[in-house]
Amino acid sequence: MEDSPTIRRTGRHTRRRPRRGLIAAAAVVAAGALSVAGLVGSAQANDADADAATTSSVSAASVPAHAVTGYWQNFNNGAAVQKLSDVPADYDIIAVSFADATSTPGGVTFNLDSAGLNGYTVDEFKADIKAKQADGKNVIISVGGEKGSVSVNSDESAANFADSLYSLIQEYGFNGVDIDLENGVNSTYMTKALRSLSEKAGSGLVITMAPQTIDMQSTGTEYFKTALGIKDILTVVNMQYYNSGSMLGCDGNVYSQGSVDFLTALACIQLEGGLDPSQVGIGVPASTSGAGSGYVSPSVVNAALDCLTAGTDCGTFKPAKTYPGVRGAMTWSTNWDASSGNAWSSAVGPHVHGLP
Repeated sequence: MEDSPTIRRTGRHTRRRPRRGLIAAAAVVAAGALSVAGLVGSAQANDADADAATTSSVSAASVPAHAVTGYWQNFNNGAAVQKLSDVPADYDIIAVSFADATSTPGGVTFNLDSAGLNGYTVDEFKADIKAKQADGKNVIISVGGEKGSVSVNSDESAANFADSLYSLIQEYGFNGVDIDLENGVNSTYMTKALRSLSEKAGSGLVITMAPQTIDMQSTGTEYFKTALGIKDILTVVNMQYYNSGSMLGCDGNVYSQGSVDFLTALACIQLEGGLDPSQVGIGVPASTSGAGSGYVSPSVVNAALDCLTAGTDCGTFKPAKTYPGVRGAMTWSTNWDASSGNAWSSAVGPHVHGLP
């Protein structure tokens, strides 16, 4: 993820670790990646757990059934510089990128890059948050990114994480938080932290996640365990289907990024692994400049959504059933979208909002 205001890069999630292709996918199989049958069994078990829990009204009440998420850059990396007020109405959730780590373990703060954003002031920023909310939008604070260094790995850091985020919510009026920690998560303590934050913020809290593809290959990964651990308060997981290389689909076959099959076969892992369809979204770059690899045209995103929700426009992979409740799509970033004349949101936004 590109969060430097001074160094221009091309991708959002340029990885610090080697690319994983066919060899890595095979290794995941050897390590016990889930088969379709295993995924279905896991889904049934998680559904049983969900039935016993009290489901939060947060996501259903505050976010549309089919929603578009966009990351807004609090820095200038060569994409169009925006104020929040410039973000098109097609975006239902705007993730402000990013919170900054403090010297306190797990603690975060936020520093508006007024200089990099052409003099955008804190007062203007706060006013724009309120204006977006008045229009029915949700503005959340994203934690992480390519260079994010926040670590939640103890009770102390979990408490600090929740407390500091709640302070930001109170100060700026954010609707919630996005977890985009590319240095990994500890499911035990991140779950504690997000539950604590939910208790503080109440039922209106929006929680989104943006794991990398390798982080959601099975229910045994820390990101997947975190998502399942907060299933009753989780809004949506918008996995990054880019900067990835080849990965396994839920049928055990290997798929390459940049195709409709990659989007649908990997989404199937989450859909059959225990997440509700409303908690699954497709994350893609807004343009070829938004990521190092894995860009797909808006028409491919729309085809993947149709395949998952209605069983139409599929590629080689076709899910065994349809998931009409799939939440929608996400993009990095609203700024790169603006650089391309908002071509992504103007094509994907109406399609998402028109899903069954």
